[in-house]
Amino acid sequence: MKIAVVAANGRAGQNIVYEAYHRKHEVVAFGRGMNKTITSHYVRKDIFYITKSDLYDFDVVVDAFGVWIPDLFENYKYSIQHLCKLLKGSKTRLIVVGNSGGLYTDETHQELFYESSDFPHAFKQVAAAAYKAWDELKTHDDVQWTYIVPAADFQPEGPRMHKYIIAGEELTYNDKGESIISYGDYAIAVLDEIENADYIQDRISVLRA
Repeated sequence: MKIAVVAANGRAGQNIVYEAYHRKHEVVAFGRGMNKTITSHYVRKDIFYITKSDLYDFDVVVDAFGVWIPDLFENYKYSIQHLCKLLKGSKTRLIVVGNSGGLYTDETHQELFYESSDFPHAFKQVAAAAYKAWDELKTHDDVQWTYIVPAADFQPEGPRMHKYIIAGEELTYNDKGESIISYGDYAIAVLDEIENADYIQDRISVLRA
């Protein structure tokens, strides 16, 4: 497959590029700065300057956008709007890296994780911004999207266990009582979904088995 990874220089993006590259896909990374990924197929371009022609012949586009500057948090939503506009009505799939703060705390779906007392206060604003992006994404029934949420404890340096659980829209724990996944295993889950296409226009979460 031909896969574009947008905002590829972030930690999630780099791991997804790595996994796609090692599975022998044709992967092109897009980023604002110098290339930090494993692939030499790199386009230095801000997400908001990517055009329809940049993405027209890709099978899958991965949106790995992330920002930690409060004044730019609205860009989570705007980046979704921009990419959906480019991919509207096409066969190109859109895979979006999600945020666990937008998961429900239980099956009643009355409370979001980032609204709960258990969620770290320091991350509430960014989680709320990511949730607005999810709210935007699910309105686009003319785009073949999948929203993949990592576990609550998303570990940059965690081991690649090659085992994970696919869960739904509720915050889920494994048999050890953990909601945890490494960036490497998250990337494995993303590539598995890219290859299998099991969750079109659906939100799923993934955690360590």
